[in-house]
Amino acid sequence: MEKIKTGKTKDVYALNDSECVLLFKDDVTGTDGVFDPGANTVGLSIEGIGKSNLAVSVYFFELLKNHGIYTHFISADIPKSEMTVRKAEMFGDGLEVICRFKAVGSFIRRYGGYIKEGEDLPAYVEVTLKDDDRGDPLITQQALEILNILNESQYIELTEMAKQISLIIRDDLQKKGLDLYDIKLEFGKFDNEVILIDEIASGNMRVYKDGRVLQPEELTAIILSK
Repeated sequence: MEKIKTGKTKDVYALNDSECVLLFKDDVTGTDGVFDPGANTVGLSIEGIGKSNLAVSVYFFELLKNHGIYTHFISADIPKSEMTVRKAEMFGDGLEVICRFKAVGSFIRRYGGYIKEGEDLPAYVEVTLKDDDRGDPLITQQALEILNILNESQYIELTEMAKQISLIIRDDLQKKGLDLYDIKLEFGKFDNEVILIDEIASGNMRVYKDGRVLQPEELTAIILSK
């Protein structure tokens, strides 16, 4: 297979004209060895987290499938750390869509003068450009349209899907005694449809238990426990 992209936590290989293989790595985002799902650099490596993230992604993609959500997921080979997916087209050079239920992380760093850390947010959705050099800047709907990254109907569909998906995941985590504070999702186009792409793993979300944020390996263990 031909490698077509090297990412922070995954590499992408072309399988055929309509499918790719994602190879999950043992890296997670953060800064100076501290996990942060909103960071745009690799902060640390955790042995085995690649296979674990793949297993968690399979769990959530199957959950979404049961709720009628169309995604890029096709199949997975967990021992090989590989996931076969539909070859979706990115919006521009890629967008990250964050759904927030609590005021933490970069949200509180930006708006802490107006809200206290940990206060509730109403499934608030933000969109950022995938641009490490510029710190993944926030972008408005109007700017996305002006730059021909996506149109109004795609923006509405994408943000509504992000809310729906995030609520499904939040409700599932609540059954495990966990509180989802925020989650980062990615979307693309396949056959002219907006679909969920990338992964849905512990490194993409900030989850608390009994008032304490869980590290990726802790969260993974709880999600995958029977």
